Amino acid sequence: MSDPDPDARLVERLVRSEPAAMRALMTAKLPRMLGLATRMLRDRSEAEDVAQEALLRVWRNAGVWRPERARFDTWLHTIVLNLCRDRLRRRRERTSHDIPETADPRADAETGLLEAERGDAVARAIAALPERQREAILLVHYQDLPGKEAAAALEISIEALESLLARGRRTLRAQLAGSLEHES
Repeated sequence: MSDPDPDARLVERLVRSEPAAMRALMTAKLPRMLGLATRMLRDRSEAEDVAQEALLRVWRNAGVWRPERARFDTWLHTIVLNLCRDRLRRRRERTSHDIPETADPRADAETGLLEAERGDAVARAIAALPERQREAILLVHYQDLPGKEAAAALEISIEALESLLARGRRTLRAQLAGSLEHES
C-alpha cells in the first residue's frame, strides 16, 4: 500500500484505549456506518444496533487491524457488512415492511409523496437484489467506496466486483422500469 492509511493514528489511539479516540471514531465514521446498515437492513433501530456493535468490536479488536491487508475504512465496512448479513439471515422469514399512512402537512404534499414512493421503489428494488449484488451496489454507490476498497470489503477481485455491479445495475433498471410502468 503506497499511501499511509489516514486512520492509522486513530487506530493506534484506539489500541491504547484512549476514550477521546472512540469519540473521534464515532464522529468520523458513525454516519457512514449507520447509512450502510440502514440501507441494508431497512430498519433504523436495527442499523443503530449494528453500528453500536461494530464500534464495540473496533474498540475491542483495534489491534487486529493490519494496514498491509486493508485500509481501516475497508475493515470497518467489512465488520458492518458481516453484522448486517447476520441479522438478515436471522430474519429471513420476516417479510412484512408495512409503512404507516401519515398525512404530509406541506403544501406540496403530492410531490413529497411521489418522491417518497420513488425512493421506496428504489429501496425495494435494491433489497430484492441477490445479496452480493446488493452489497456491491451499496458500497460503491451509497458508501462511495472506491472499487478496490469495495472489492476488499467483499473479499473478491475487482473484476468480480465489476461483474456484480453490472448485473445489479441491469436488474435494478429492469425492476424500476417495470414498477414505473405499473404506476402510469
